Amino acid sequence: MAAAAPTARAPRPPRQTADATGRRTARGPARRTGGWTPWLYLAPALVVLGGLLVYPIYQLGLISLFHYTQAQVSGGEPAGFEGFGNYADLFGDPQFWQVLLATVLFAAACVVSTLAVGCALAVLLTRVRAVPRLALMLAALGAWATPAVTGSTVWLFLFDPDFGPVNRMLGLGDHSWTYGRLSAFFLVLLEVVWCSFPFVMVTVYAGIRAVPGEVLEAASLDGASQWRIWRSVLAPMLRPILVVVTIQSVIWDFKVFTQIYVMTGGGGIAGQNLVLNVYAYQQAFASSQYGLGSAIGIVTLLILLAVTLVYLRLLRRQGEEL
Repeated sequence: MAAAAPTARAPRPPRQTADATGRRTARGPARRTGGWTPWLYLAPALVVLGGLLVYPIYQLGLISLFHYTQAQVSGGEPAGFEGFGNYADLFGDPQFWQVLLATVLFAAACVVSTLAVGCALAVLLTRVRAVPRLALMLAALGAWATPAVTGSTVWLFLFDPDFGPVNRMLGLGDHSWTYGRLSAFFLVLLEVVWCSFPFVMVTVYAGIRAVPGEVLEAASLDGASQWRIWRSVLAPMLRPILVVVTIQSVIWDFKVFTQIYVMTGGGGIAGQNLVLNVYAYQQAFASSQYGLGSAIGIVTLLILLAVTLVYLRLLRRQGEEL
């Protein structure tokens, strides 16, 4: 008797899974993606970032653990290991806490002002015609491209007590904006906002253009004002973009150095306008306390990391996808 021909095996049906509503849906075989492929693409960038960021941070942290002054730099004396002695001296210095408080308040004012100006101008760009929009874009990019030293020098000239046009227009005579503590901080804040708002404006404007026009039209037909449209429609939809520009602004404004150093002459009268970066510069280079200056740099880095992580954690709790 001839053997029976083998029968072809019927294909296995796709697995059935239940969705959130309880309905059965078909799911094909799971695809396996290469676990190392994304890292291979990122490897060149990671190597560059490691050389530019990780190694300098490692050296900064290492120097902060030693007694490292001009004598050690020149090779006259060996560097003495102090452990956390520089940090103990730093935290025991009342001036450090005053500078830290001033830095936090100044950075917060800069961030809020930059976001307010940038978002307002981004909305304005969607309301004007092509020619005014192009002019505003070019002016903003000009401010963005101006080096910090050049911009600070120009702002100092504008508010100069002898030759500045601002005092003449306001009738203030020979009023010195950099003499008082608050007025000097306010002057620096204006310059920081001037050179920082273009990034916020362009980024938020691109996000607004990506919002469907039907959504904004429906809100207008419902009688919502421009402020209500921004608060209830645009801001929630642009929240991932606002997270990015907020974190960037916090990092940039918290580590402001050039504007303070140039416009207040190295920190103001008797150090009244010091911020952490200028304070670290004075300790490291003016006083040759390189270990103490490195400790200030590490503390600044940890504060920025903590602020960023806390902000992202709060957004995650609210269910935001970043």
